[in-house]
Amino acid sequence: MTSVLTQPERLKIFTWHIHGSYLYYLSQCNFDIYIPVNDRKNEGYYGRGKTFLFGDNVIEVPVGQVRNMEFDCILFQSEKNFRIDQYEVLSAEQRKLPAVYLEHNAPAPYAVDSSHPLYDPRVVLVHVTHYNKLMWKNNVPMIKVIQHGITEPSHSYTGELKKGIVVINHIKERGRITGWDIFERVRNEVPIDLAGMGTEHYGGLGEVLFPRLTAFTTRYRFLFNPIRHTSFGLSVCEAMMAGIPVVSLATTEYANLLHNGESAFINTNVDALIAGMKLLLSDHYLAATVGQHGRAVAQEQFNMARFVKEWNEVFHFAINEKMMTV
Repeated sequence: MTSVLTQPERLKIFTWHIHGSYLYYLSQCNFDIYIPVNDRKNEGYYGRGKTFLFGDNVIEVPVGQVRNMEFDCILFQSEKNFRIDQYEVLSAEQRKLPAVYLEHNAPAPYAVDSSHPLYDPRVVLVHVTHYNKLMWKNNVPMIKVIQHGITEPSHSYTGELKKGIVVINHIKERGRITGWDIFERVRNEVPIDLAGMGTEHYGGLGEVLFPRLTAFTTRYRFLFNPIRHTSFGLSVCEAMMAGIPVVSLATTEYANLLHNGESAFINTNVDALIAGMKLLLSDHYLAATVGQHGRAVAQEQFNMARFVKEWNEVFHFAINEKMMTV
């Protein structure tokens, strides 16, 4: 069941469809990604779906056939993948394969005292920000950070709409974490639209599918991120890459990568953020300038060449570590 890896071969990675946007960017790497699919299409078992324009290297496998296939490495993307799914889907031999656990989220429920669920020292833990690595209580020795990778957008910033945009799924249902109260306060003072799954039930525009998202958001004067405690959101990365100026709480990795008044407007004072929004609304040239500085940060921090290189290195590291311990 365990494949013998030779250098020229493309790696065969098995994972679950957890975050569609991340899976899309991961699929830009030079390896094949196998994902399970079942009739219920429940979390992790959606298959390719219809939202993302995946290439031929994202391959659906009926869940009952997974245990009969050969892979080079297993990629966990959630606690459920690690604690439950692998035992339901993978064979005993496959569970001995090299493995990587990709942690998408900032620590929860506590910022500094949350213990990460990965306890297997044979598995490489990958965080998506240095903040997350710092703040999670990690319980394994092999820990890497791979910041997001974003492809060049098909649309660039125009900003002709004199209002902001927030793009967050189920923002109201998720409460203080996603900053619903902050958004409500802001929209009483600044013209701003809300998009994302579920938002149509409380005055929002609903979901904007990934292929249309950049064309949709680039018309707005700025993008606002009201989330209190989060990883560096992919929607923010995508906005920056397209040259959209970002207004954000100065928390988590945002405080590390963005510079207030230059590449974004960031602050923990919501009044200061509102003042920044009003400035961007009144000065289109300033907004475009801030957006271009943000784009320069995105090109340096979130470029695909670095992302592809680091993921290849992590998978080969995991495989080589496993081979040395067998």
